[in-house]
Amino acid sequence: MSIPLHHVLSQGPVLGALGRVALATLRPAPKGAAPITPGPWFEAELPPRSADLVRDYVRHVGGDPGWYRGQLPASLFPQWGFPLAARTLEGLPYPMARVMNAGCRLEQRAPIPAGERLLVKARLESIDDDGARAILVQRVVTGTRSEPEAMTGEIRAFVPLARPAEPRARRPRSGVPLDATELAFLRLAKDAGLDFAKLTGDFNPIHWLAPYARMSGFRAPILHGFATFARAIEALNRARFAGDPSRLAAIEARFSRPLVLPARVGVYVKDGSIWVGDAPGGGAYLEGTFTTR
Repeated sequence: MSIPLHHVLSQGPVLGALGRVALATLRPAPKGAAPITPGPWFEAELPPRSADLVRDYVRHVGGDPGWYRGQLPASLFPQWGFPLAARTLEGLPYPMARVMNAGCRLEQRAPIPAGERLLVKARLESIDDDGARAILVQRVVTGTRSEPEAMTGEIRAFVPLARPAEPRARRPRSGVPLDATELAFLRLAKDAGLDFAKLTGDFNPIHWLAPYARMSGFRAPILHGFATFARAIEALNRARFAGDPSRLAAIEARFSRPLVLPARVGVYVKDGSIWVGDAPGGGAYLEGTFTTR
């Protein structure tokens, strides 16, 4: 299903934040030491999300809108949280043009009621800088007046800085275990990145513009990490939770390698671990863990 273009009209705050980030990348990184963390909270009260947008988002990432009657899908939090999350990075002494999404964590304490104004706050939680790279962790808390702090999301950004003086130990290649169980098989169209951008406002051209993706070293656009993450959650909802999203207490994932579009991949589980990858014994694009109620 192609995503209607009118959803872009809902993405003004995200597009504005992306624009500010793009302008910041044109300026030299500020000098000085990294700030003390945790940083200050940035807070906002936002209007309810469009019911049409929520419905099309859920269908796009493989879910059933009927599972979310009266509530918002927690995986959509970057759509309303990114503008505040972007503010937490302002003034950092890092080359923001090189930031990559390394993974995220989501914890659900209660369903986020649909049709209510959102109370959102974000802060820079921690910085891990070893001179060769920095890992920036941002925390985004979402609630409403009837359900304060219903959900907490963490975004982990990776910033390459310099080549280490000594070779780093190579991380083992991420892969799906041979004995993992397949939950879902996903057919991802070449325009899946553009459709996800229409729904969330993340119009980074590496996800939908082929020439830009090739300039960045990929043969074609790559899927948003959050899109892979959302599809993994909906596979759990369908295959393990009988369509009850509240069964998922928490999920944490690392985006282990880019997922080039178009693609055919599977969602796999073993005990409390989850992967999105090519096949058992093959490479993984996402690897993580989850807990249930």
